[in-house]
This record gives sequence, C-alpha cells and structure tokens, in this order.
Amino acid sequence: MSAVKMAARNARSARRLRDFYICVSGGTLCMSAYCLYSGHEKFYSSVVMPAVRLIDPERSHRIAVKMSSWGLVPRPRYKDPETLSTRAFGLEFSNPVGVAAGFDKHAEAMSGMFNIGFGFVEVGSVTPEPQPGNNKPRVFRLTEDNAIINRYGFNSVGLSVVKSRLENWRSFRQSKQGKSFITGVNLGKNKTTETASDDYLYGIRNLGPVSDYIVVNVSSPNTEGLRKLQGKKNLQDLLDKVLAERDKLPGRPPILLKIAPDLTEDDKHDIADVITRKNKQIDGLIVSNTTTTRPSSLHSVHKHESGGLSGEPVKHVSTQLISDMYRLTKGGVVIIGCGGIFSGDDAYEKIKAGASLVQLYSALALNGPPVITKIKQQLDQLIRQDGYENISQAVGADHVSS
Repeated sequence: MSAVKMAARNARSARRLRDFYICVSGGTLCMSAYCLYSGHEKFYSSVVMPAVRLIDPERSHRIAVKMSSWGLVPRPRYKDPETLSTRAFGLEFSNPVGVAAGFDKHAEAMSGMFNIGFGFVEVGSVTPEPQPGNNKPRVFRLTEDNAIINRYGFNSVGLSVVKSRLENWRSFRQSKQGKSFITGVNLGKNKTTETASDDYLYGIRNLGPVSDYIVVNVSSPNTEGLRKLQGKKNLQDLLDKVLAERDKLPGRPPILLKIAPDLTEDDKHDIADVITRKNKQIDGLIVSNTTTTRPSSLHSVHKHESGGLSGEPVKHVSTQLISDMYRLTKGGVVIIGCGGIFSGDDAYEKIKAGASLVQLYSALALNGPPVITKIKQQLDQLIRQDGYENISQAVGADHVSS
C-alpha cells in the first residue's frame, strides 16, 4: 500500500475516532445535564454528592446558595398531591416540607428552593447589623454519621440588605398569582447587643411586613448567652414585647419560637406555660435547633468540634421533644419538626408525634435536592397506607392511639 493511501486511511480512522469521541462525550454531557436538571437521585448520590464532598463544607454551601439564586437547580417533574397540602397558622402550604433557617442565611436563594420542591422557605438567621460570625473553619461534615457540626455564629449581611431582597421577592411573588411561596424569617441577635429584645423588636418592625411568619431564635448554641433567653422569666419578658410589637403591624404575621433539643423536663414545662398563656399565646414552635451533646455513637474525626450538631444523631431527640411539647401544649400550638429528617418515614414520625410541618437542612446538604422529592413521595404513600386523605389528619396520631 502506497504511503498516500496509508495516510488517507489513517486520516479517515482519526476522523471516525474523533466523531465517536464527540458523540460519546456529547451524549454523556447531555445525559449528565438531564440528570442534574431533573434531580435524578442515583446520579446525585453516585456522582454529584461525592464530588461536592471534595470541597470545603462552607465553600460548597456558598456555591449551592449561589447556584440556587441563579436558578441553576434541578426542576423535578413531581407535582404535589392534594394529600400533602395543609394549613397552619392561617397559611396554605402546597406541601409540609420546608428548608430550615441556616441554608439561605441572606435571602438569596428563595426562588431556587421552591423550584426544587420545598413547600416553604425560612431565611436567616438575620441580625440587625452585619456581622461576620465566628472564625473559620466553622462547618464540618460528619459523613459517616450523616451529620453536620456548625458554629457559624449568626453570620449575617444585616437586616437592611435582607429587607431589600425580601421586598423584591414579595413583588415577584405577587406577579405569580395562584402559587404558594410561603417565606418566613428567622431572627437572631447581634453578638455585641446587650439587650436582646431590642434586636428582635427591630427585626419584627422591619421584616414583619415582608414576611409570612417570624421566628424568634433563642436556641442557637453558637451565640454566647442566647439560650438563657429560654428561661421562664426571660422568655416571658421577651415574648410579651415581641407580641406587642407584632400587634402593631397591619398584617400581624405569625410569631414562632425556635427551641433547643437540650432541655430539662422543667424547661419544657416552663416553655409550654409561657407560650400558651391566655391572650399571649404564640402561633408556633420550631422543634428543634442543633444540639451541643455528642452521642457516643459518633464515628467522625470531627465529632469533638464545638458547635451545634445536626442530622441523623438528633432525629430521635427532636422527635421526642416534639411529642413532649405537643402533649404539654395539648396540641394547641402549631409545631414545625426539624432534626434528622432524611426520609418520608423520618418526616412521618415527627408528624405523628405532633408536627404539622417539617424542615430539612442537613439532608439537603448531604444528599442534595433529590431528597426533597423522595421524602414527599414516601410521605404520600405512608398517608394513603394509613387511610388518611390528607397529611393534617396524621398530626399527633401517636397521641390519639396512646
């Protein structure tokens, strides 16, 4: 064979290899893009999340928030069934699964969070003045334990920035009639503030008009002295001022209290007494925040890091606290269950214990957006299996049977 023919044949072979590579690469890219966009669970668990775990936890958190704010999130085809629609503190929810405060701290990613299937979004914690929070590193993945430890310390861009973003968000929501975009705001206090009530009242005054509900967070373990506000007298004084300030607002947004899982029996009774007082009852409880305890079952090398532990190790503690608070308030205060929810079974346990709604954070950070659709699908199946027509019928079911 002549050199010319050999060269021509080699050239054809090279072109075929190139075309084959382009086809395979293009197909792989298209399939990957489809899996990302549709929120394919196996693709996320085997490809996306292992890659995410190679990135520093706080950096990956910021990337996730930015991607969500730009709309670069999966858009699952799953439509919320009527079985999951519910009503709580005067608001209609398309489904009971929300994203907990701590993910979208600065009110940047609301639209993306609703796009991936959440029924409501809670932003914050927001402090009146900007503050950097605690020193880095301050977030740790405990992958083996399905958990996270954080000691962010209320890092916040400040109230004025968040207020502007929520005003823009409210305008967007009004242009989307017929869709539910329930957005709550979690309030914290600045580290240097001496009179904590001043910060919470300032937050209610300014963010109440642009929020669907307000959360008074007195349970973060990462701000010195904050949990002392859960004491009976301190809590009563604070909530009296908070409710009086809320009542000045035209829309009177619901007021919720977020409590810690690390409570004594006396603490639980005291909190129940304060929040159910006649004419001074709050609208809801979030149960619970992160814990400062470290179960002996933890395996990660990060288990001794200081800060709040969230995820699977908190699951049973928070569920028990939900049950206790439901019983102590006689089911008269709406409860949002939070802590260790990774499946529909986890969510359903909290609902039967007394939660009307549930929130995720660690599951989203560790498993990615597909976990939301999975939880909703499983919840729907569990509700139907138990013969309920709607999720609201299952709230507190454990107490009825007992």
